[in-house]
Amino acid sequence: MLLFKRFLPSVCMNPLPLDTRVFLMQVTCVCNNKITIMARSLHANRTNGIDKNVWVEFTQLAAAYSKVNLGQGFPDFAPPKFVQEAFCHALNEGPMMHQYTRAFGHIPLVKSLAKFFSRVIGREIDPLEDVLVTVGAYQALFSAFQALIDEGDEVIVVEPFFDCYQPMVMMAGGKPVYIPLRPKDTGAVVSSGDWVLSPEELASKFTPRTKAIVINTPNNPLGKVYKTEELQMIADLCIKHDVLCISDEVYEWLTYDGAKHVKIASLPGMWERTITVGSAGKTFSATGWKVGWAISSGHIIKHMKTIHQNTVYHCATPAQEAVARGFEREYEVFETPESYLKQLPAMLHRKRDKLASLLESVGLKPIMPEGGYFITADFSSIEVDFDDPSCKDEAKDARFVKWLIKEKGLATIPVSAFYSPEHSKDFDKYIRFCFVKEDSTLDAAADIFRKWRQQKS
Repeated sequence: MLLFKRFLPSVCMNPLPLDTRVFLMQVTCVCNNKITIMARSLHANRTNGIDKNVWVEFTQLAAAYSKVNLGQGFPDFAPPKFVQEAFCHALNEGPMMHQYTRAFGHIPLVKSLAKFFSRVIGREIDPLEDVLVTVGAYQALFSAFQALIDEGDEVIVVEPFFDCYQPMVMMAGGKPVYIPLRPKDTGAVVSSGDWVLSPEELASKFTPRTKAIVINTPNNPLGKVYKTEELQMIADLCIKHDVLCISDEVYEWLTYDGAKHVKIASLPGMWERTITVGSAGKTFSATGWKVGWAISSGHIIKHMKTIHQNTVYHCATPAQEAVARGFEREYEVFETPESYLKQLPAMLHRKRDKLASLLESVGLKPIMPEGGYFITADFSSIEVDFDDPSCKDEAKDARFVKWLIKEKGLATIPVSAFYSPEHSKDFDKYIRFCFVKEDSTLDAAADIFRKWRQQKS
């Protein structure tokens, strides 16, 4: 092994030429292998401060200690049979299903998406100009930030936010500007609908440097479904200040208790400035397929296509074919009892209520979500010693989650991970549970809660 170190002569010595001083190295030989350490910085500055990831740390902990994982947001049940069969059919349809398809979206899929969402949004969507198929919603978000955010642009991020928004804005050279949803000051909070934006605070965040605002409805982790009047408030500010709206709507079909998902792009004046992000993984319970999309006006999508063609270029053909057939089927049965988009939220509603009851049984206070995969719960009334000396400098909710994983075998996620450093301490009494699980998984969680309850009594 050759270890190269930059040699910097002292100022009292005869100075060497600059290029010699930069590249002169001291050499040490070990094991006949060679490793070179560059004199200049190895990593790009845009990766500074964004290397930590809550999923990596807590997934590893869950794998080591937990018996039941209600942390990560994915179903542990299968997608509906009609999309599984469509995938199998695509794989056996011939050689072209195993080759590249159109870079910006498989033609059958962009046509299905345009047809389906034209009816939902109330305007004609051009499948070739207004739709971009991506490697999951994650890549749709990445393409939006890279294509539309420039050095010094400010991006308003509503908290709590899915944790990728912040690093993606920063990697694009933008500056995140945070505004939290806050519970109404009316006593006990029982629903995610009780968490709202302050109109005055939101208006104060818009400046001449504001390029975009990012919203997530239904929200992860809170489950808030924005009402039409709340979206209109955001839309009015976007129009007034000529600002883009990036609307993450991956949980759009998963709403409960009569809550209705409204697309902000459907409001007057917003189609031309909104990027709507969707996910087949969340729509059809197939997160591993990694098929997502962005829908917007063609004058916006064309810039996202530039990022797409110079990063992933292309998405898996058979998965796109299967999703296309899934949407074709859903178009025909839309808003009928046969629709999976009706059946899935009905099933998850029951699971949500079951988990909420379990949380209450041990003294946790669930905030009932109006939509999405998750329940956020207040643990401040739990009287346990969860101050592990090895993590004494971490947020309170992170310490509680580690105690829950190690002592109870139940994996969850701390909600402070969904907040900026400036606001995280105001919301570190909450943890997030995923209820999109098989009944057997929730039953195993119930057993943990039962034993915990017995220990408390």
